[in-house]
Amino acid sequence: MSIRLIVGLGNPGPEYALTRHNAGFWLVDNLANSLPGCRLQRESRFNALAAKTRIAGEEVWLLQPQTYMNRSGQSVGALARFFKLTPEQVLVVHDELDMLPGVAKLKKGGSSGGHNGLKDITAALGSQDYWRMRIGIGHPRVFNLQQPVADFVLQRPRPEQLTDIEKALEKCLSVIPQLVEGRFEQAQMQLHTA
Repeated sequence: MSIRLIVGLGNPGPEYALTRHNAGFWLVDNLANSLPGCRLQRESRFNALAAKTRIAGEEVWLLQPQTYMNRSGQSVGALARFFKLTPEQVLVVHDELDMLPGVAKLKKGGSSGGHNGLKDITAALGSQDYWRMRIGIGHPRVFNLQQPVADFVLQRPRPEQLTDIEKALEKCLSVIPQLVEGRFEQAQMQLHTA
């Protein structure tokens, strides 16, 4: 079993493009830009921006749901059903409050941890057994901020935080070919020790 669908989570629209909650979109944008001839295009049947591409010699879909975050499962479920993909073939890339900027982790399954995008994807796939690539953005309390989490994730990271997040995205990009080849343990080791 290996990854055939890479989903970046975020909110559509220019007002959200540079916010912490869009870290998943950032990874998919960077991945698409790194692949020759890969361009995300609107796919109305999936209510998403999508691209079919090749990574490590395998056909892979890239997806950015164009619903709001808490309805991401509509797009993911529609594409997975259409192409008969199992949850184990899906990688969801998302922001993670419980990890500092610069940290990225890979795991399979588990709870949504309060992330509404993951809750909706779990409901749409009927399973928690999909892969998650978690991009650390930090928690407002770690930065001595009193603002609500909902406001924090919808703001731009500070420049030094953005630099750290971009480094984490580079580390994540470096293990994508391994995930497409089904080498999950090696990808985890490389990502978690980098």
